[in-house]
Amino acid sequence: MKPLPHPLAPELRAVSARDLAWLIGSLLLVIAPHALRAPWWITLLTLCLYGWRFYFTLHRQPLPSRWLVLAVAAAALLALWIEFRTLFGRQPGILLLVVFSGLKLLETRTHRDATVAAFLAYFLVITNFLYTQSILTAVLMGISLLATTATLVGFAAPQREARANLRTASMLLGQAVPAALVLFLLFPRVQGPLWGLPQDAYAGMTGLSDTMSPGTLSNLAQYDAIAFRAEFEGEAPLHALRYWRGPVLWDFDGRTWSIGPELRGKPPLPTAGRASFRYAVILEPHNRPWLFALETAASVPERARLTFDGQILSTSPVRSRLRYELVSVIAPEPPRTEVRGALTRAMRLPQGFNPRATALAAQWQASAANDEEIVLRAVEFLRDGRYSYTLEPPLLGLHSVDEFLFDTRAGFCEHFASAFTFLMRAAGVPSRVVTGYQGGELNPYDRIVTVRQWDAHAWSEVFLAGRGWVRVDPTAAAMPRRVESGLARAVPENAAMPLMLQTRMEWLREVRNRWEAVAHKWNVWVLGYSPERQRDLMQWVGIRDGDWRALTAALFGILGVITLGLLAWSLRRLVRPDPVQRAWRAFCRKLAKRGVERAPHEGPRDYTARAARQVPDARRAILHIGELYIALRYGAQQSAPHLARLQRLVRTLRVT
Repeated sequence: MKPLPHPLAPELRAVSARDLAWLIGSLLLVIAPHALRAPWWITLLTLCLYGWRFYFTLHRQPLPSRWLVLAVAAAALLALWIEFRTLFGRQPGILLLVVFSGLKLLETRTHRDATVAAFLAYFLVITNFLYTQSILTAVLMGISLLATTATLVGFAAPQREARANLRTASMLLGQAVPAALVLFLLFPRVQGPLWGLPQDAYAGMTGLSDTMSPGTLSNLAQYDAIAFRAEFEGEAPLHALRYWRGPVLWDFDGRTWSIGPELRGKPPLPTAGRASFRYAVILEPHNRPWLFALETAASVPERARLTFDGQILSTSPVRSRLRYELVSVIAPEPPRTEVRGALTRAMRLPQGFNPRATALAAQWQASAANDEEIVLRAVEFLRDGRYSYTLEPPLLGLHSVDEFLFDTRAGFCEHFASAFTFLMRAAGVPSRVVTGYQGGELNPYDRIVTVRQWDAHAWSEVFLAGRGWVRVDPTAAAMPRRVESGLARAVPENAAMPLMLQTRMEWLREVRNRWEAVAHKWNVWVLGYSPERQRDLMQWVGIRDGDWRALTAALFGILGVITLGLLAWSLRRLVRPDPVQRAWRAFCRKLAKRGVERAPHEGPRDYTARAARQVPDARRAILHIGELYIALRYGAQQSAPHLARLQRLVRTLRVT
C-alpha cells in the first residue's frame, strides 16, 4: 500500500487568510512597476483576480472550477494578442506572467500551490530589471524579495508571528549576500546588455537622428532624459565651450538635412590648441554607433573610429551604458587643405527652393572680398534680425528657410543652423550642419557634467581657405544666452518648459543633483562593471591572465570557502546549547551532586517537584527555577530579564 502523506505535509495544509494576504502582498510589490507600463485593463484584471481569490477565503466559499479558470486564461491570451499582435517579446510575455499570477491564485488551495505562486513572484522580480536597473528598482525588488521569502517561511511555520518570519527571511538573505557578491564580481562578464531581449530590448529610445528638419531638436528639448555624463580631470570647460560633436549632416533636399554616404578618409588628430581636456564619458544606450566628444577630439576610444568629418563612431550600436575616455583640444590648429570632393559636396543645394535667401546670398557673394566677409555678414544679419528663440516654432511650408528668415523670425537651433548653412552654400562658401549637444549642467556635488536631451543642439561649420573647417553657431549670434547660460535662459520666461528647466524650481534641481550624484556612482561601480573592470580587478588581486578559466576557478574556490564557513557556523550553533539549556544543565548537575539525579524519562516539572521534596531547604529556589525554565524553553518567546534571573538563581543555588 502507498503510505499516506503526513498531516502537516504541504500538499495537505490549507492556505489560510494570513498566508494568502502575505502572498498577495508580495505579488503586489513585484508587479507594481509593471502596472505603470501595462495597459490599464491588464492591471485591473490582475487586481480583480487577486481580490476574487481573497474574497473566496474570507467567505469560506469553494474556489471556481478549473473550466472557469481556463476560460479566463483564454480570454486574457486573446486580449493580449489583440493588444500587441503577438504573445512573444518582452512586454507581452511579462504581462502574460502577471495575469497568470492571478490565475494561479484562483487554483491555490494548499501550501504547495502557494509555494509555486511564490516562485513565480521570484521570477517576476527578475523581469523588472529588463526595463531599468536604477537604484529605486533595486531597492523595491529587494523589499519584494524579503517579503516573498518571509511568505515562504510563514508557510513552513504557520504559527509564528510575522515579525519572526521577517527576521528569519532577513537572516537567510543576509547569508546569501556574500555568495551573490562573489558571483557579481567573478562571474565571467559578457559584452552587451545583460538585461535585454534581442527583439525589443532597445525599442523606444530617444535621442538625435541621422536627419534634421524643422522641429526635430525642439521636440527633444521637452525631454530631461540623460544623454551622457562627462567627468573631467581638473576643471570642466566653460558652458560656452561645451560643444559635444555628433552626427554631421551634408545633404539637403529642400527641407531635411541628412548624413548621406560616408566620405572616405581619416583626418589627422590635433596635437595642440588653445586648451586641452582629459575626461571620461558615460554614455546612455541609444542604439546608434555615435560617441559624443567635446570638440575637437584628440584621441579615439577603443573599439571606435574617427570619420572623415570628425565624428567618432563605435564599431557596434551602443545598446548598453558605455564608458570611454577621451582627450579633446579647444581651437586646434586645423589642416590647411581639404579633399576637393568634400568641398564640392558641401556646396550642393536643391534647385527651386528659397528664392529670397538665394538672392540675399548672391548679393553677399558679389560684394564681399572673400569668404570670411560673407560669413561675417551672415552673422551680422542674424544678430540684427530680431529673431526669437522658442520651443514651439511655427510650422513652415515649402520654402522653409525663406519663411524663417523673413516671415516668422522664430525658431529653434535647427532653424538657425539650417538657414545659415543654406545661405553659406548659396553664397559659394562650403558648409555643413553639425548636430550634437551644447552645454550640460555641472553637478556641484560630484563635479560631473550631465548632458540631457534638452541640450540637443545644431550648429554650422564653414570651410575657409587657410583655416580649414571653422565652427559658426548662428544660434549664438541671434541668442547668445543659449550658448552662454543654457536653454532655460534663452527662451521667454512665459514659455512652456519642462518642470526642471523652470527657474522657480531651483530647490528641486538641488534635490535632483544630490540624487544623480549617488546614481552616477551606482552606474559606474555596479551597472558599469564591465569585462574591462573585471580584468582590472583580477590584475589588482594578482591574477594577470583573468580569462574565463581563472575566473571560474576563483569563483568556485571562494564559493567553497563561503559554504564551508556557513556550514561550520551552523554546526557550531547546533553543538553549542542555547543559554537556557546551559543553565538547566548546570542546575541538574548541582542537584546530582546532592544525590537528586534526573531520570531520562523525567520532565522538568516532575523533576523539580521531586527535588524540592528531597532538598527542602532550597525548595522555593528549585521550584522557581523549574517554572522559569519551562516558560523560557517551551513558551512563545524568550525574555532577556527572565533568562538573566534563571542564570542568577542557578548560580546562587546552594544544595550542599
